[in-house]
Amino acid sequence: MHRRNFFKWTGLGALGLALYGCGRNNKTSGQNRYYSGPVTDHFDGTYFYNSKDQVTAPMSDLLKWKLFGNRAKWPKHFVSPYPAAVPEASLPSNRLKVTMIGHASLLIQMHGLNILTDPVYSERVSPLQYIGPWRHNPPGVAFEALPKIDIVLVTHNHYDHLDLATLARLVVRDKPQIYTPLGNDTIIHKEIQAADVQTGDWGDVFMHKSGLKIHVEPCQHWSARGTNDRRMALWSAFVLESSHHKVYHIGDTGFGTGDNYRKVASKHGGFDLGILPIGAYEPRWFMKEAHQNPAEAVAGLQLCNARYGLGHHWGTFQLTDEAVEAPKRALADALAKQALTEDRFTALQPGQVWQLPV
Repeated sequence: MHRRNFFKWTGLGALGLALYGCGRNNKTSGQNRYYSGPVTDHFDGTYFYNSKDQVTAPMSDLLKWKLFGNRAKWPKHFVSPYPAAVPEASLPSNRLKVTMIGHASLLIQMHGLNILTDPVYSERVSPLQYIGPWRHNPPGVAFEALPKIDIVLVTHNHYDHLDLATLARLVVRDKPQIYTPLGNDTIIHKEIQAADVQTGDWGDVFMHKSGLKIHVEPCQHWSARGTNDRRMALWSAFVLESSHHKVYHIGDTGFGTGDNYRKVASKHGGFDLGILPIGAYEPRWFMKEAHQNPAEAVAGLQLCNARYGLGHHWGTFQLTDEAVEAPKRALADALAKQALTEDRFTALQPGQVWQLPV
């Protein structure tokens, strides 16, 4: 390994310890700094977990990946074929439109509302803005072009999903209602005291003043902002339910046995749209528990009984080893193997706009 790359991935790159590495299952000592509540089937009084028998990954796995992984080289700029979008200020309640901003940040317009998922406008997804994964394309909607945001969904506290700088700008400009799983309000309020945050556990339902129902649903992942807070805040998926539409949104998830997809279909009966992650999945031996691959996303789309799928979490920040366009190509291959048309599940790129067919 070249000297420069060695320091990149073991020195400055040790940032991965906090973000994507062995901490996905490890416990750390000490009391929970974000949340205090009763023991449940996914909270032991200090740590949240996916299942009681989940496997702990050793530190050596992270070092093995960082030192000997086969990391593809992304281009400095991965330009979207779509121009920056300028969304309408609002849409009628019977319309459903999604505009891709980048990575896991999407604008969902439904029920007459403007909803942002995991909004990130920072240049890097890292505790420090001079190291860590950096943006390979500009946001598909300029911050100034965003309509007034009514709701923000924050799925978990990893830096590529919870960007405090962006949330602070939104709170000042729009004062949106923020919904997030347990414990993440502590992180947000430490930096943004004025934020209007509601937290929920898996199975909880929020009723927005507009009548939109927001269901907090389980997914297979983990959480951390640093090396000493792993799994001290919860992660989740969301179901958005209006009188016209149902949307299932996941920020990050491993596929596991597929049970979360089966259970959400049994509970809700199916969806007009599933917004599912398709990137950051290589190498499989290390990422499988936390990040599904495109073939698993297609299986999940079918299991949750969604009419259409939108793929995100790819092509903006290089978090793992796969090539920049690999998720899109793998998604097309997976759809073909299942005899599904490509319009059934679209890998969104910044600026791309999708509307539910009438």
